[in-house]
Amino acid sequence: MIDGVVVRPLKVFADERGAVLHMLRADEPHFAGFGEIYFSSVHPGRIKAWRVHRRMTVNLAVPVGRIRLAMYDDRPGSPSNGRADDLEMGGQDYCLVTVPPGVWTGFQGLGTVTALIANCATQPHDPNEADRRPEDDAAIPYRWPPA
Repeated sequence: MIDGVVVRPLKVFADERGAVLHMLRADEPHFAGFGEIYFSSVHPGRIKAWRVHRRMTVNLAVPVGRIRLAMYDDRPGSPSNGRADDLEMGGQDYCLVTVPPGVWTGFQGLGTVTALIANCATQPHDPNEADRRPEDDAAIPYRWPPA
């Protein structure tokens, strides 16, 4: 896994009425601060990539649907510099993925329903704090597999 990226299984409490899905609590040791919570959706088979935050740590969970989260580390001096990784999350793989600043991320919708991605970010959204690249940018050594 890319240095600084942490995957934590999350609790789901389900019964015949529905479910409660935990994400992040302020009293957990890995809670690094609150800036904003926002949601993003991605349709099945579609890709939303690439984005990097310079100062913000993101905490991602997928309470609805499934995605492939792809990541690329081009941070100078990082032990995983040049490495690309991916993981599937959502559904049976309900987890919290913490991504540090400087790691590029992208999402690919999997399955048959539009996925909902929750992000509990450590800073409020600032469009000047993030950079974007197209999903097929040659500078990122990751190729999206078929969904």
